[in-house]
Amino acid sequence: MARAGTRFRSRTRTALLSVLALLAGLLSLQLTGPAPRASAAPTTFTHPGVLVSRGQLDYARAKVQAGQQPWKAAYDNMMASSYASLSRNPKPRAIVECGSSSNPNNGCTEERQDAIAAYTQALAWYFTRDTRYAKKAIEIMDAWSATITDHTNSNAPLQSGWSGSTWPRAAEIIKYTYDGGWANSGRFATMLRTVYLPEVISGAETKNGNWQLVMTEAAIGISVFIEDRTSYDKAVSTYLARVPAYVYLTADGDLPEPPANSSIDTEAEIVKYWQGQSTFTDGLSQETCRDFGHTGWGIASIADIAETSRIQGQDLYPKIQERLRQTLGFHTTYENGATVPSWLCGGSVKKGLDEVTEVGFNALHNRLGIAMSNTQKYTEAHRPSGTDNYFNAWTTLTHADNPS
Repeated sequence: MARAGTRFRSRTRTALLSVLALLAGLLSLQLTGPAPRASAAPTTFTHPGVLVSRGQLDYARAKVQAGQQPWKAAYDNMMASSYASLSRNPKPRAIVECGSSSNPNNGCTEERQDAIAAYTQALAWYFTRDTRYAKKAIEIMDAWSATITDHTNSNAPLQSGWSGSTWPRAAEIIKYTYDGGWANSGRFATMLRTVYLPEVISGAETKNGNWQLVMTEAAIGISVFIEDRTSYDKAVSTYLARVPAYVYLTADGDLPEPPANSSIDTEAEIVKYWQGQSTFTDGLSQETCRDFGHTGWGIASIADIAETSRIQGQDLYPKIQERLRQTLGFHTTYENGATVPSWLCGGSVKKGLDEVTEVGFNALHNRLGIAMSNTQKYTEAHRPSGTDNYFNAWTTLTHADNPS
């Protein structure tokens, strides 16, 4: 484990360095012209291309058909779930009202779970080629696109992020692999554009980081489905600013990066925002000392967004892979039983990372060849991954050891 940084950097010195860097940048701009845009959306979007690609689906389908593990067990687990039931009836609402911790819960659970069901049915269609599953996915998506008009109450942005992350996964598979037709796909796109996108792209800088990360995941996925290059670029910019404010590296200095566009910038404010943690080390998350469950949601979205960007031909992994590697390793070390040191969260952490490691582990370990022993041990011990009933679902099936 990396040595913890305990000194706090001088904000005055940082500000001075920032001014000098800005002046240097302006001089460089005058001499060399504008730099190329680092976050430009793809000229042509790839479909299906939200979290899973056609190549990934084909690879996993072949493994299931051959009865190979862990894919066959993951597939059986998915098909045995209520989300794959052909008798499932959607429960749409015009107004989904979600307060803190989903209290009140007026349609919150139903919306999240119907989105997961649509994705599950879409996967079931692809793996079986049984048109009943495609029709059921369409039925669920059509029911919601004909009904919902808004999300309200304090958890509206988070709820929109959870459901808005899942809907495009289902829609991409159905629209671009099912040849039976989807008459209301345009209405579904309008729902994503008018009901979800304005809520998730607006930002949540002062909330815990899992909020803005899952909202950004939703914005990325929606932008791919509706082919909105402007929203895609904005979401990528938000992501690249938020990841350093969620996962610390010692290269950042003595304090973590504050959330962009927030009022959180002093030492005391940053320590408070990091749940009172004042000693920082590689891989520590802004929510580590809250609990590993919420942290896991943030980590999942970091990986999911990078995976979608890779499919779209704009690979963001090189920009975030060290933070993702370190935070996966850091948290799985304690999930695997390592003793919690006294400097970390007062010597006690609330574990429960859940099954959120497959996408990031596959990208870094299997595709890039990075050794990740703690993450590997944890990931393999938690196969096959199911669903958390919020937005993570069936990633052992879609991403385990998947080279595509």
